[in-house]
Amino acid sequence: MDKLFTKNIEHESAKKHVTGKAIYTDDIPEPQNLLHAAIGYSNCSKGIIKKIDLTDVINSEGVIDVITEADIKGVNDVGPIFKGDKIFTSKEIEYHGQPIFAVIAKSNILAKKASLKANIIVKELKPIITIKDAIKKKSYVLKPRFLNRGDTKNKLKKSENILSGELYSGGQDHFYLEGQIAMTIPQEDDNFLIYSSTQHPSETQQIVAKVLNQNFNSIHVVVRRIGGGFGGKETQSFLFAAIAAIASKKLNKPVKLRVDRDDDMIMTGKRHDFYFKYTVGFSNKGKINALKVIMASRCGISADLSGAINDRAIYHIDNAYFIPNIEIESYRCKTNTVSNTAFRGFGGPQGMFCIENILENISQKINEDPIKVRKLNFYKKNINNETHYGMKITDNVINDIFNQLIKKSEYHKRKKEIQKFNDKQKVLKKGISITPIKFGISFTTTHLNQAGALVHIYTDGSVHLNHGGIEMGQGLMTKLAQITSHELGLSYEFIKITSTDTEKVPNTSASAASATTDLNGGAIINAIYKLKSNLNNFIYDHYNVKSIIRYENDYVHFDKRKITFKELISKAYLNRVSLSSSGFFKTSKIDINTKTLKGRPFLYFTYGAAVSEVIVDTLTGENKLLQVDIIHDVGNSINKRIDKGQIEGGFIQGLGWLTTEEISWRKDGNILTHSPSTYKIPTAGETPFKLNVEIYKSGFNKEEVVNRSKAVGEPPFMLAISSFTAIKDAVFNANKKKGSANLIAPATPENILKSIY
Repeated sequence: MDKLFTKNIEHESAKKHVTGKAIYTDDIPEPQNLLHAAIGYSNCSKGIIKKIDLTDVINSEGVIDVITEADIKGVNDVGPIFKGDKIFTSKEIEYHGQPIFAVIAKSNILAKKASLKANIIVKELKPIITIKDAIKKKSYVLKPRFLNRGDTKNKLKKSENILSGELYSGGQDHFYLEGQIAMTIPQEDDNFLIYSSTQHPSETQQIVAKVLNQNFNSIHVVVRRIGGGFGGKETQSFLFAAIAAIASKKLNKPVKLRVDRDDDMIMTGKRHDFYFKYTVGFSNKGKINALKVIMASRCGISADLSGAINDRAIYHIDNAYFIPNIEIESYRCKTNTVSNTAFRGFGGPQGMFCIENILENISQKINEDPIKVRKLNFYKKNINNETHYGMKITDNVINDIFNQLIKKSEYHKRKKEIQKFNDKQKVLKKGISITPIKFGISFTTTHLNQAGALVHIYTDGSVHLNHGGIEMGQGLMTKLAQITSHELGLSYEFIKITSTDTEKVPNTSASAASATTDLNGGAIINAIYKLKSNLNNFIYDHYNVKSIIRYENDYVHFDKRKITFKELISKAYLNRVSLSSSGFFKTSKIDINTKTLKGRPFLYFTYGAAVSEVIVDTLTGENKLLQVDIIHDVGNSINKRIDKGQIEGGFIQGLGWLTTEEISWRKDGNILTHSPSTYKIPTAGETPFKLNVEIYKSGFNKEEVVNRSKAVGEPPFMLAISSFTAIKDAVFNANKKKGSANLIAPATPENILKSIY
């Protein structure tokens, strides 16, 4: 393997991050006459607007104007796929935090103060808030979906054991470090330049153009980096860009819209919380024979991306296990809450959470070590290797990873020690668990699996690279620069990547689905292939070469001689050889029937496993994660330093979802957890005392992707399910091995206490 992929180059912005020199949207120098916007939103979750009086708002200090639904020249909707995401409402309130107007003032603080002075009279109505209420009232944003394999009904009847139950996994706020923000600057000819903290510049361009009733080419979106997104800026950023653009067009002035943390958490969607109801049939050894499951999620008031998210939950209900007979009902519930949206894993974590809890409950029912039950149900290499949606698994390494981790973590030894500890302790109880992951990589919406790139080589041999991916802290730019340097045989330092820009690379997909490196890396390689083809033809003609040409270590090798890359480029320019090329890539082999959900939605799978050990105080419900051991498959890694960071960070964020990050709503639908004082993300105190992370040494991607690597953005998040099942094990021990099925996620101290008999 080339040394460029073993040097583990540091993140290209690491020093800028820690020194404060990294430029985010709010750091961009502000143009003259910049105005600031603040959104006035509803304080109830459902009602009819009787009166909107903005007199006091308009007369407030520093206020320039107020914009409402009447100021929208195009469509009053920022829905990415389906309609239903209004920018402003004037008649009906559908959720707490719904925008009604925006104030434009001379400063952010003056705009915010003025927005609070609106006199809005609303006749409040009874909202639908919970998943179960939505199911009772058949309130859905999209039609229910169903997927079946085998003869579930009869196989359940013939099973040696049957177990039924309910499960619940909570939502999660994205809590990115950089909040939602956009700045719009008017240009010539009614064009607009938009700086936005978004994961999807191209769709920002398209949405804003539709809102302003203009052509797409009149909107120019630029993103250098964003301070975290996790899916929260895939579609939810559109609202803020649209409002800034509406105001900018009306006033012909630059406008910035930056929301504070409270408003951000109130107005933006979360991870979908899920309710599951299941019946599973299994053998006396724990082998699953049939599973019937209802999966219902709280989508909020509109569809947003809920269709694809719930589909992916269906695709991942099996995780790493072969389920011969399965019947799935998926309900996408419409509630009077803000529309939930993409979040790291995109429905996959919820599906995996379901099956892992079912397997844990089966193990407890038959009093068997969960590790044996899991291994018994694993997909095999040559038999039982087809998923419930019809995709054959040809890259299965979960058995090897699992066995390696059992040995490295000393699982069996520690389990015996935990049993001795629990026998002696009355108040404190320990638990341990190992869980696997099998996560599919690709957008399940097929047409999104494409990317573009633009590569320039300047006459001094330096390279300018542009593509459609967004740097949100994950190290994308670093990896893509490494790919470029590898393909050109050029030192990493000669590669410059610039802001993602809709005027350079058009019609790009969102940076999401863990596919950003695969897609944009493929487009870059395609562009460089064209450039090298031009250069090679020149070399053949100019130097009368017949041998293979190699690009290595800043030199170009042919015959028995070599010249510097810089010399080649200089000569090529003088001989009128094109030194610029666009590139394009589309994922192959994807084929899915959107009506039946059957086919091949993924190019490949990535695998991993984690062992978590916890201790629980049965008097207070407090818990501490003592040790975590991980082996994770990243294929043939492009940058192990970055990949390891993603594994560690993904696990900790997953830990937050399952243990501390509880979203609470009042009965009237108003959200209670909208600030760091009421919503608890993991801190250093929640991280395990020991965190041992190892990249799977035999990792290799059978599919033809960049460097035969595998995606690493989302999959590690699901490793944290082991922390929840370890808590279940501790609760099981506290309950004298009579069960822990009542534990719900997040496993807060309160929820742990409720599950202890």
